[in-house]
Amino acid sequence: MVQNFDTAAFKAALEEKKTLVVDFYADWCGPCRMLAPVIDALSEDFAGEAQFVKINVDDNPDLAREYSIMSIPCVMVFKDGKLADKNLGFIPKAAMKEFIQKNI
Repeated sequence: MVQNFDTAAFKAALEEKKTLVVDFYADWCGPCRMLAPVIDALSEDFAGEAQFVKINVDDNPDLAREYSIMSIPCVMVFKDGKLADKNLGFIPKAAMKEFIQKNI
């Protein structure tokens, strides 16, 4: 299950050193809307292995600046409170699954 986080919730999860798969998106972004069902499906595939989170860059510009997000969708994987890897743009489910699997 994918949860919507704001900056405070994201920072709290990082401090807990959870494994996070974070989808940085915007409501107006077409590729973001295409990626949403892929992320939803993968959150079920990886249930118990990682927490899946969506962060709206328009509502949380401080995080977009902090992580130098210039393009969306941008999926980042965080392990032990640190950025492990990121993927820019839409990719099909199989490729996204592989990206997540190698980073969690």
